[in-house]
Amino acid sequence: MDETQPLLRQRTNEYIAHRQQDKTDGSHRVDFDPNGDPDDPQNWKTSYKWGVVLLLAFMAFSVTFNCIGLVPVANNIVADLDHASGRESSSAASVLLVTIWELGEAAGPLLIAPMSEVYGRYPVFNLANGLFIACTVLGALSQSTTLLIIARFLTGCAVAGNVLNPAIIGDMFPTKSRGSPMSVIMLAPLLGGAVGPAVAGLVAQTTGWREIIWISVGLATVAEILFLVLLRETYKPAILRRRARRLGVVVRRVTKSDDTEALADAETTHPEVSIWKSIKRPAAVFASSVVLQMLSLYGAVIFAFYYVVSTTLPGILETIYAFPPTLIGASFLSFTLGSALGTIVCNSLLDYITVRLQPPHLPHQPELRLPLAIFGAFTLPLTLALYGWAAELHLPFAVLILSVALMGFTLILGLLPVTSYVVDAFGMYSASAFTAVLITRCLMSTFMPMAAQPLASAWGWGWGMCGLAAVCLALAPVPVVIFRYGGTLRERSTFTKEE
Repeated sequence: MDETQPLLRQRTNEYIAHRQQDKTDGSHRVDFDPNGDPDDPQNWKTSYKWGVVLLLAFMAFSVTFNCIGLVPVANNIVADLDHASGRESSSAASVLLVTIWELGEAAGPLLIAPMSEVYGRYPVFNLANGLFIACTVLGALSQSTTLLIIARFLTGCAVAGNVLNPAIIGDMFPTKSRGSPMSVIMLAPLLGGAVGPAVAGLVAQTTGWREIIWISVGLATVAEILFLVLLRETYKPAILRRRARRLGVVVRRVTKSDDTEALADAETTHPEVSIWKSIKRPAAVFASSVVLQMLSLYGAVIFAFYYVVSTTLPGILETIYAFPPTLIGASFLSFTLGSALGTIVCNSLLDYITVRLQPPHLPHQPELRLPLAIFGAFTLPLTLALYGWAAELHLPFAVLILSVALMGFTLILGLLPVTSYVVDAFGMYSASAFTAVLITRCLMSTFMPMAAQPLASAWGWGWGMCGLAAVCLALAPVPVVIFRYGGTLRERSTFTKEE
């Protein structure tokens, strides 16, 4: 199905009425009708836009189900595959089997985001989803730990939602209405992160770990079919490029400050040149923005604690609390419940706080998204310390699970407002900006969890987790600094400077 078909039903005269001819060179400027253009994603029906949000959420659920589903049985998988090949299993291989996914997610956006800014969201999303399904099948058929780790890395590379979901929401929703859809997008993978381990523990004890991956294949395939049939292009430059081609006009080059710069770039250069320029853009955005650099480092450390818990909780429950795999998987529900509560709080307060703090005589200030992030930044280290000491002192299971739930709650409060901030502050460059955030986040999530077990072995779970909590606490002032001085700091970057 051609995603542009719904756009072809409009009358050509409407398009001609909203193009402007440049008298100096005879070229044209094509734009949306400011009085209400049916092709403008922000003018689409609310029901359709929320349908797209739910579709994005379903795919995000499927991806996280695939990613986290193997966590409770990672040790068993490595032992099974290494036993079949006559090798000794390794605890490092078990951790890498989980975290290598994040290394793939650090590499994939380097190509996914630039291609989406040249060809549009729709074709890139569907191509990435197809590769995701193929690589997941490869994982299900793997006969060695090495091949399964490679398959997991490639699957992570093909995840498009992390970088494109916030950008698509930014395409469709005005600034003041993005809090709720952002919350839904954040909640979906958290549900996948809970359901995946719970199902995995049950399935692994009955039919085997490969069936967990085949379930992931089925979920992703259903999501991709829905994408092909229902999704429309949302990226403004891509829509306007197609409009210009239908009109048979030459689009003039526009200034850098114009949000249709990508439109002119794609029309006046070869696609490979545009892609290369877009590939370099995340690095350019990151290098020019001290705000993005600070938030990327902060978000990377915060997010990495999700994998610290994911890779350490199964071992704690198995060795200290003597839990079977089924109960280990079900225990991940506590993190999701806490995360869901955090998402509900953000959904209720994120837009409300922004509107209440916004001065009526000034343009929108993205920094007003950050008060909840400030609260989450300073409370997350406390929950991490509680988690470590609950395991160290062998406190009742309820205390350990409560610490995991609180960690999920504070982690969401620390991260979700940052995502909204990046979309608001970087506008048409949000995909490139979020790519920079994802790369640092994924690199930290790949390697930081590998330090948790050595720290616990050397210092014990209590002081080991306190050491990681100290790193988190050292970065807690970052959202405070951005909230106070972000407007001034943004003026130093051409990608966020207010015109």
